[in-house]
Amino acid sequence: MAYKYKDNYREQGARKRLVELLRKKGIEDEKVLAAIGKVPRHFFFDETFYNQAYKDIAFPIGEGQTISQPYTVAYQTQLLHINKGDKVLEIGTGSGYQTCILMELGAQVYTIERQEKLYERTIQVLPYMGYKPHFFLGDGSKGISEQAPYNKILVTAGAPFVPDILLQQLKIGGLLVIPVGNEETQQMVTVLKVGEHDYEKVVLDTFRFVPLVGDKAW
Repeated sequence: MAYKYKDNYREQGARKRLVELLRKKGIEDEKVLAAIGKVPRHFFFDETFYNQAYKDIAFPIGEGQTISQPYTVAYQTQLLHINKGDKVLEIGTGSGYQTCILMELGAQVYTIERQEKLYERTIQVLPYMGYKPHFFLGDGSKGISEQAPYNKILVTAGAPFVPDILLQQLKIGGLLVIPVGNEETQQMVTVLKVGEHDYEKVVLDTFRFVPLVGDKAW
């Protein structure tokens, strides 16, 4: 597996080039860019596809899932405005790459994955890399209510709507970032919880994610 790789000058140089590309594409948060520059994305790739690791593309990781395009990871992370110590729920661990970016920013991450093979992989890879989030296996569309409330919730798969159960798990002042649309394309949506039952919703750019599957989604 890719987690046996080392992180040498070649890979570090590739990350610097990736960071510059993301800056040119409009990512402005220097803390997010610094996190992208630190996390060795090649650790999440099979050796056969090693040369794809620092291209700004999504890539299959098995089980019908992908490791998200670096631009998408940076875009969503920038929207979250992570503060050190924020309690963050990540729905869709996937490869674990996004998890690492959140932790580089100082977040306490609770991450949930429904695909058991991906879950088993990430609970080995991330600690090897030095990242120790709180891992959960289950239906992320319902969140993790027993660990709520959260400062931020990030959904890394396309949902047909914003699940109310996720909004209930936000603290007042908390923020949800979620792609919403059909199974082909979605628009990025942010929802700020301004009161117990009051929210401010903003609809942003169009993206394409794998579907969010679960009782509260597809």
